[in-house]
Amino acid sequence: MSLTPQLPLALRPAPDSRFDTFVGAPEVVGRLREMARGEPGFALLSGEEGSGKTHLAIATAQAAAAAGIAVQYVPMARLGGLVERGVSGLERLGLVLLDGLDAVLGSREDEVALFDFHNRCIASGCCVLYTAIAPAAGLAVGLPDLRSRLAQCIQLTLPRSDDALRAAILQRKAQERGWVLEEAAVGYLLRRVGRDMASLAALLDRLDRASLAQQRRVTVPLIRDVLEQAEKDAARPA
Repeated sequence: MSLTPQLPLALRPAPDSRFDTFVGAPEVVGRLREMARGEPGFALLSGEEGSGKTHLAIATAQAAAAAGIAVQYVPMARLGGLVERGVSGLERLGLVLLDGLDAVLGSREDEVALFDFHNRCIASGCCVLYTAIAPAAGLAVGLPDLRSRLAQCIQLTLPRSDDALRAAILQRKAQERGWVLEEAAVGYLLRRVGRDMASLAALLDRLDRASLAQQRRVTVPLIRDVLEQAEKDAARPA
């Protein structure tokens, strides 16, 4: 993946941020696979926090790079007040992924820079995937012209994560680590941890380390011990 010369945004891809490790939303994944193969167009991927938007944005970037497409992934949270500089020249690429538009919306300067960038991409043939917490109609966009451009994008929406989907994701991620999670362990995790899948993934990493260090299977007692230790760690003064 290329980097922006003016404002380097290093990306260390998570090893499991691939299309084949994403659970659910097959139609959305299928459309993103098409973009990664060079299908032209603009798309806005929306979903609640923890629904997997960043996972899919990075998966799209990695698949496009593997297909020989010049691509750039840009985490927008780093670009508050710097959008013009951060996207300068990216329209020369084949695909750009702007992850987390919400972080810069509300700033007229940044919104104007996004609008100008979008227009340059139309002219150059560069494809763009935006991600945001809501579809275009629900975003707090102050610039009418930018709102219009975002509304013209293909709207891809990830479903709200219910317990069945979260359980399937947990089982998939456990299998990737070589575990077998019993139903009791899955239920315990879902009751004790929030809906944010990123938090669940971080907990699985911690469980993986504890399981290896203590030579114990990942069962309810180990999960309880790890969560209790995490609470103690969080309570310690910095």
